[in-house]
Amino acid sequence: MGVEAKKFKRNHRIVFICQYLMEHPNQLVTLSFFADYFDSAKSSISEDINFVRDVFQENDLGDIRTVAGVSGGIIFYPTIQDRDLKDLFQRVAKKMQSGKRVLPGNYIYMGDVLQDSDILNRLGKLIASRYQQSGVDAVMTIETKGIGLAVAVARYLNVPHVVVRRDSRDAEGSTISISYLSGSLQTVNKMELSKLALAPRSKVLVVDDFLRNGGTIFGLLSMLDEFECQLAGVCVFAENTDQEKQKLPPHESLMKIQMVYNPEIEHFEIYTEPGSFFQDQAFEPFTTSLH
Repeated sequence: MGVEAKKFKRNHRIVFICQYLMEHPNQLVTLSFFADYFDSAKSSISEDINFVRDVFQENDLGDIRTVAGVSGGIIFYPTIQDRDLKDLFQRVAKKMQSGKRVLPGNYIYMGDVLQDSDILNRLGKLIASRYQQSGVDAVMTIETKGIGLAVAVARYLNVPHVVVRRDSRDAEGSTISISYLSGSLQTVNKMELSKLALAPRSKVLVVDDFLRNGGTIFGLLSMLDEFECQLAGVCVFAENTDQEKQKLPPHESLMKIQMVYNPEIEHFEIYTEPGSFFQDQAFEPFTTSLH
């Protein structure tokens, strides 16, 4: 005697579809996948998806788009709600107000901000939402502090992340190596990338944690040229507005940081505000001061 297939109620299907799409952003999902999973007609699945689409749009959770054709289906493009965006930057500002931030050499410490898994996940979703319609094939960064952010962005874009190394590793095979000027002292450094890590002529989004002088970003762009790749964009978590940078292509920052010496308290103060990423958005800026 055969086992009767389990029948799912509509509300069960809708919950599963919502969860699946949010766990698989920017990924083509066929109607057949859901129809087979639930043992339901495609017409019923289509009605479920239309309902989910309306709920997502009404609550600014993202957009579900239909891809026509035999191999078509739906793709979920996530967005971040305005209230979540405000909460995100309030958390970042609160983090920036704690602990020692100014390091020897006037470097600004932000490692703990990008080590917060919830903040990192939201930042990845935010950056991905800007570039998810740009045909990005890969997300590139350089070791080590930008890796977590690049992984988060790549996860929401459903593309590989590529990590450029500062030295070669035998396990990565033959590499392409370039020299670049880095830091305020304009020291010559080297970066390398395995020839197997990035497909030629890919469209690449460059992501990093901090833009100080622009030397590292300039090096990454030179690396893209070596692979004959196209630049999809440059986005950094924070940008130091005090430093004179090399001439770069258009880039975006989530946060601008300015460090000013206050002679009255004999301390450096750090002022932060939303970066160029938000110049076209109705988002009330914040400014914090600390030392």
